[in-house]
Amino acid sequence: MKFFADTADVDAIRELNDLGLLDGVTTNPSLIKKSGRDILEVTKEICEIVDGPVSAEVTATDANQMIAEGRKLVEIAGNIAVKVPLTLDGLKACKALTDDGHMVNVTLCFSANQALLAAKAGATFISPFIGRLDDINMDGMELISEIRTIYDNYGYETQILAASIRTVNHVKDAALIGADVMTAPPGVIKAMANHPLTDKGLDAFLADIKAAGIKIL
Repeated sequence: MKFFADTADVDAIRELNDLGLLDGVTTNPSLIKKSGRDILEVTKEICEIVDGPVSAEVTATDANQMIAEGRKLVEIAGNIAVKVPLTLDGLKACKALTDDGHMVNVTLCFSANQALLAAKAGATFISPFIGRLDDINMDGMELISEIRTIYDNYGYETQILAASIRTVNHVKDAALIGADVMTAPPGVIKAMANHPLTDKGLDAFLADIKAAGIKIL
């Protein structure tokens, strides 16, 4: 499974990248707004930090304007994935941009039918939103499973990018189902390393080392 960080915080991105845990980044206008920086400036800096895909979202809703914005965004760097919404206009933009040879991330997916349309339009990534479905008492993981089955049935190459991930269990469940990618806030990714028994075991090891006076260097 590939790990993308869902943030525009360049310090957090750099930390995860230095740890070797990062395969890409997803951003959106809301995350850019939190950073307080110009969208093109911060996106360029992120692209310089990570080698993998960096999703940068269009702001338009009209297909022709989305295509124009997408072509502007891909000028930032070679690893830009243009992020478009899962609407008919977004699908039209997806088809045009993929025909140009660009990566496209179709976002705001909430049904398997929508994911099927995105694959037909040539999307590089489809982003089903797990947490937001859970918020309205629907099963976000069931959607991941449905998309996985449909894509495997027909050999679609569109990668399932599990999004709106809130917990480490979301990551685990998406991985078990077979999502190709997951994107999560940096805090969730780092929390995956935590376990109380690991902490307890390390404390015991350190106590024994101190008692025995063991030194390696």
